[in-house]
Amino acid sequence: MLTELEKAYEYCENVTKLHAKSFYFAAKFLPKHKQRAVYPIYAFCRHVDDEIDEIGDGNQDEAILAVERWKANLEEIYFNAKTQNNKGAKEEIQPRINTDKPGFEPKDQRPKTEDQNPVFTAWKDLLQTYKIPQNLPLELIQGVLMDTTIKRYETFDELYIYCYRVASTVGLMSSEILGYADKIALEYAEAMGIGMQLTNILRDVKEDAAMGRIYLPQEDLRKFKVSQEQIRANEFDTNFAEMMKFQVERARSFYEKGEKGIAFLEKDSRFTVLLASRIYAKILTEIEKQNYNVFTRRAHTTRMQKFLSIPKIWLQTQRF
Repeated sequence: MLTELEKAYEYCENVTKLHAKSFYFAAKFLPKHKQRAVYPIYAFCRHVDDEIDEIGDGNQDEAILAVERWKANLEEIYFNAKTQNNKGAKEEIQPRINTDKPGFEPKDQRPKTEDQNPVFTAWKDLLQTYKIPQNLPLELIQGVLMDTTIKRYETFDELYIYCYRVASTVGLMSSEILGYADKIALEYAEAMGIGMQLTNILRDVKEDAAMGRIYLPQEDLRKFKVSQEQIRANEFDTNFAEMMKFQVERARSFYEKGEKGIAFLEKDSRFTVLLASRIYAKILTEIEKQNYNVFTRRAHTTRMQKFLSIPKIWLQTQRF
């Protein structure tokens, strides 16, 4: 029979397998102990995102309360992890809500969804082994909260902050598990996260517009003479194609920078990171094949494409 901790890790793996197929595919090439450790990171990200999505737009107060619950649980977990590391204690301490914060009633002194418990259980154990800076999951929470209030980004610099919070933080947290020889690896991990989130944005232009969100920088839309109305109406033309080509090239530049950091990672992590990078960047190639018309279908990679890419990427990894 599985222990509660084993069930927690299994739950986190199942969340990753279901919702992040490319990430899960690449992670399977990590050593078992690293595989096990990266799943709670993704499960945490997924649950924060899902809860905010469930609340929906226009419910800023409720979203803030949800975020405060997550922050309070994180603070408790980090405090307990520090205490246990200092004392060498092994006792289990349940996360609690900070009842000093305004707006909380006794009924709210529990995670909003039942599924949060296994995520936090895994995180408590994770922090006994890996030193994941507390500011990173907190930044991610702030990034997810941005979606409840910000529907447009005027400049790429503004969009960069969002991409950093919702994606680069994931890479930075994972880096503490993957292992690295020099902290310069973190700068490259940040860049790779930006590239991946830009890829998400380009892939999902149609779907995001249907929800009232246009992440593409307004300065770029004006530069290429693409209107918000055009995007909402899913109208493709040469101006839109040129704008998308520019965005694809920008995303690729971040992948190129990010991959420079792979050489600084522990050897048993390098293939997974390069594989994840190439699989995700392949979505940009699929967008190009569609002549940048992301309104016709959602660009994606197939499982066969992923498998066929393995030999070449493996050989490239050996050169680091």
